[in-house]
Amino acid sequence: MNTHCEHLRAVVLDWAGTTIDFGSCAPAIVFQKVFAARGIEVSLTQAREPMGMAKREHIAAVAAIPDIALKWQQRWGRSWDETDIDTMYAEFLPLQLSVLGQYSQLIPGAAAAVSAMRNMGLKIGSSTGYTHALMEVVSEAARLQGYEPDCVLCAEDAPRGRPAPYLLFEAAKRLDVYPMWRIVKVDDTVVGIEAGKNAGSWTVGISKTGNGVGLSQQEWNDLSLAQADQLLQHAESALRRAGAQYVVESIAEVPAVLMEIDRRVAQGERPQ
Repeated sequence: MNTHCEHLRAVVLDWAGTTIDFGSCAPAIVFQKVFAARGIEVSLTQAREPMGMAKREHIAAVAAIPDIALKWQQRWGRSWDETDIDTMYAEFLPLQLSVLGQYSQLIPGAAAAVSAMRNMGLKIGSSTGYTHALMEVVSEAARLQGYEPDCVLCAEDAPRGRPAPYLLFEAAKRLDVYPMWRIVKVDDTVVGIEAGKNAGSWTVGISKTGNGVGLSQQEWNDLSLAQADQLLQHAESALRRAGAQYVVESIAEVPAVLMEIDRRVAQGERPQ
C-alpha cells in the first residue's frame, strides 16, 4: 500500500493538547491564577473558552465574558481596562514559565505519528499561542522526547493570532509550500480550526487529548465509558462547527487521515 502523499506537502501542528500536554492543562491553570490574584474566580470552562488565542488576547477574552466582567465591576467598582490586561499578561508569562516543565510531556503516539508524517514526504510546521520565551522550554522538552518540527511559530510571529490565518501563511512561507490546500492544519482548539479554514487549508480537529475535553490523562482514564463518550461528542461537535473536515481523538490517528485527504485531493477536491 502506498504510504507517501502525492499532493499534500505539509502539516502544521498545534502544541498544547495536540502534541504535548494531554488535556492542555498548563495554560488553563495559569489563566485561573492571574484572575484569582485580583479576587476574581474563573472556572476552568471559562478559562478554556478562548483557548488557542495569543495569550494576551486570551486574557482579554476571559475578562470580557459577561460573568467575569460583572465580578470585576463588583470587586473593583469599575470595568477592567487595557492596563489591567497588560498587567495580568505580564504576570501570566513568569507563572506559565514556572509550570511548563510539568506539562511538556508528549501526548502518547505523537513522536511516532510525526515520524510517519515525515515518511509520507510531509514537512512539519507548528504554531502556538505561547511566546518564544515559553516555547524555548517546551521545544527543548519535546526535542528530548523525539519531536522537533521544521518551524515553531509563536504569538509574536504574526500581527494577530488565531483565528486569523496569518501564522499559517507564515508557516507556508517558511516551509516553502503553496497553495494553501497542500497544507493540513491539526489543532485541538476551535480558533485553531477556524484559522485553518480562514487560510484555505484542510483541517483536522483533536478531541480526546485537547482543550475541548480538557482533562489530564489520569482524569480521562478515571471516566466511565458514558462520561467519556459525552465529552468526546461535545468536543467533536464544537470542532465540526468550527469547520473541521475530520475529527480524531488524538494525533496518533492523524497519519491515516492525511492519506485520505491526499486521495481526495487527487480526485480534485479542495477544502471548503
